[in-house]
Amino acid sequence: MLRDGFTVVSLGWQWDATGPGTLRFTAPVAKEGGKTITGLLRGDLMPSNAMLEIPLGHVISGRIGGTEYPVSAPDDHRNTLTVRDSRNGPRTMIPANEWQFAHTVDGKLVPSNGFIHLNGGFKPGKIYEYIYVVADPVVAGGGFAAFRDFASYAKHAPDAIAPAKRVYGQGSSQTGRFLRDFLYQGFNADEDGRMALDGVLVNIAGAGRGSFNYRFAQPSRDAQPTSSVFFPTDLFPFTDLPERDPITGETGGLLDRAKAEKVVPKIFFLSTSYEYWGRAAALIHVEADGMHDAPISDSVRIYHFTGLQHSAGPFPPEKGSGDSFGQQRQSPLASRYFTRAMILNMDAWVQSNVPPPASRYPRIDDGTLVPLSRYAFPAIPGVNLPHEANEARRLDFGPNWQQGILSVQPPKVGEALPVLVPQVDVDGNERDGVRLPEITVPLATYASWNLRDASIGAPDQRVAFEGSYLPFPKDAVERERTGDPRKSIAERYERSDDYATRYAAAVDELIKQRFILAEDRSALLKRGEQEWAEAMK
Repeated sequence: MLRDGFTVVSLGWQWDATGPGTLRFTAPVAKEGGKTITGLLRGDLMPSNAMLEIPLGHVISGRIGGTEYPVSAPDDHRNTLTVRDSRNGPRTMIPANEWQFAHTVDGKLVPSNGFIHLNGGFKPGKIYEYIYVVADPVVAGGGFAAFRDFASYAKHAPDAIAPAKRVYGQGSSQTGRFLRDFLYQGFNADEDGRMALDGVLVNIAGAGRGSFNYRFAQPSRDAQPTSSVFFPTDLFPFTDLPERDPITGETGGLLDRAKAEKVVPKIFFLSTSYEYWGRAAALIHVEADGMHDAPISDSVRIYHFTGLQHSAGPFPPEKGSGDSFGQQRQSPLASRYFTRAMILNMDAWVQSNVPPPASRYPRIDDGTLVPLSRYAFPAIPGVNLPHEANEARRLDFGPNWQQGILSVQPPKVGEALPVLVPQVDVDGNERDGVRLPEITVPLATYASWNLRDASIGAPDQRVAFEGSYLPFPKDAVERERTGDPRKSIAERYERSDDYATRYAAAVDELIKQRFILAEDRSALLKRGEQEWAEAMK
């Protein structure tokens, strides 16, 4: 990017980001008439091993991705702890005399406002949900204004430290959800009504927004298979153009405010395979009843990059660890090559009005987007299939929650919106979208999901963020011995050079279509050689 004249700026917009030296937003504390504001806060966690205490905070891949507010009234009767087996399972209340806000220090149990201690310990494979009284909410939504104001400053201030003609916002996962909410809440017009972000690249956010501008906001909370369940994440509206919820009658679109203020940027919505199973991504391009494809704006492109998990697993492929320990090895396919090309495609679109590639994503009308009941994954020996995917729910956090005040915890949970996933071919690889060479010229099945290993509990539940790498049998003998329905590698390719030629042709086609940069060709060809060697070990 530096070679192409970009200046790269990172902004700390999250008030509860953790760790020493973390770039974070320092938010002021809100008061009401000068008085302290109190409320209820909720968190949850599914442990991957037995533990006496759990931390208050959003645990992601074994670490806290966002702190929680400290306990302000440890003896309040509204503080509760429950346990259940799955997202939609019934809660069982744990008696108050069996747990406390405490932490073990030097073998002694001492009061703590950052941990919960449970007599007998927390068990793996169970969802524990805690609710407690908190005080002094910060104005977390100021992070939106900081983002907007820096963009305006860079473009218009004569003394800007990083002067720019155009400003693009790029965010992945949580920061992608932040950008979707930024647009929805009307922050792309600066204080003088000018456009802040000229282009927006929303990467692996699916249909999500988030807890970014609420009283007692918890920005890092998302919506995983077994944690952060029923938080204000996947919320109507989902599509860029206005849509109607057939159950509630609510209408709206993600870009309504930006259109009203005439500050609609160019937008890329980029999803991997995982987002359709874990982030309800289909809702950004289907009608709310799940029956028809929805139209999209001329200023929007939607791309589905097939075979990828939320973020690339290691190569050679291996299983995750801790609460990410799945039954299968992770998908190792890399998305960075697509991301690099998308930045230049966005710049060409904004700067020179050069249209980017047409949208490519699964659709209802051609059968590449289907309900779970029609998902046709092959019966691969030793591979267990998921029985569900994350659904967006209609939630009610109380009478004032549309104004940012969540007074009912847990929320009232209404009907689920439709769950649709990309259809697969006979190998189990997705049929639609932008296909990596590894999907066009495959050596394996790259599934969009991975189930939890039995050793960490709940083996029928999906691992957050992970896909699966399921190599083909090497030859017909192995295929017949194992009963694998997929053709073997030897039945697909005459030799390694046959594979290499076809793989290179797939790379060149992606370069021609402007999904890959020409300068990345050699790196991708090298990766193809490594994948052949791995598959034939």
